Amino acid sequence: MSRKRGIMSDALKEEIAKELGFYDTVTKEGWGGIKSRDAGNMVKHAVEMAERNMADKNQQ
Repeated sequence: MSRKRGIMSDALKEEIAKELGFYDTVTKEGWGGIKSRDAGNMVKHAVEMAERNMADKNQQ
């Protein structure tokens, strides 16, 4: 059975984890070690980044 590939790149996930302050957990325990709240905040942050990016492109 194949595993679905994530939408976010590893580099983006790492950047967001650093910004939100749980990257140490990721490096020590892997992505499975983060709290569900942190995962949710990571997705929320990524959506906000995408919305800002789209708004910036629309203004150009």
